[in-house]
Formats: sequence, structure tokens, C-alpha cells
Amino acid sequence: MSIHPDPSINTRNVLGEPLASCCFSPITGYYRDGFCHTGLQDFGLHTVCVQVTAEFLSFSMQMGNDLVTPIPQFDFQGLVPGDYWCLCVTRWKEALDAGVAPKVKLEACHAAALSVVTLEELREYAI
Repeated sequence: MSIHPDPSINTRNVLGEPLASCCFSPITGYYRDGFCHTGLQDFGLHTVCVQVTAEFLSFSMQMGNDLVTPIPQFDFQGLVPGDYWCLCVTRWKEALDAGVAPKVKLEACHAAALSVVTLEELREYAI
């Protein structure tokens, strides 16, 4: 199964319903539209809407993805615990396997995430 969804079905969440927004402050999503939309150019599959924790942010930094340090040239203020963010599904799976997975907002998780993780795994971490 391809992990890149057909753009024509780019609006459903993991529950089969219309995709809800993840966060507008900070603005998130691969397309920076507040949603965990995805498409063929989103190689990281930014499809899981998470509420980050200090433990997860530390783990992500150790894995080479610094989500804390601001990058002004990309209008990125850096994340703090409690922020919502569209995370790559493979990073969430790594965090799950390491015991540090952040909670997820199911209605804002894109259906394409189910090509990597199960709905049961996501439900276990639902907010």
C-alpha cells in the first residue's frame, strides 16, 4: 500500500469523517493551513495531530528533529509543551515504540496515517 494518498480523498480523518483543524496558533500542517492535510509532495506524511509534551519534544530532538528552537526565517516560533502540531506519522510511531508518544486529536488526524499506524494505537492516545 502506498503511503501517499490520492489528493482527491485528502479531507477525511482516521474516523472516516471530515478532517478537523489541528491548530492555527502556532500554524501547523505541511501546507501551513492549520490542518494535517497531505499530498504527494508530503514525503513525511504530516498526518497526526498531536499535543506535544516536554518528554516528546526531548525525544524528537534526540532523533534529529528540533521542534523547540525558533526559526524566524520560516516564521517558526518553536513548540512548547501543550502546543498542537501536525506530526509525521512515522515520528509518532517511533515515539510510540519508545514509550513517549504524545496524545492525539483523532478528528484532526488524516486518514493517510492509517497506512503506518492502526486506529487502535491512535485511540489509545486520544485526547
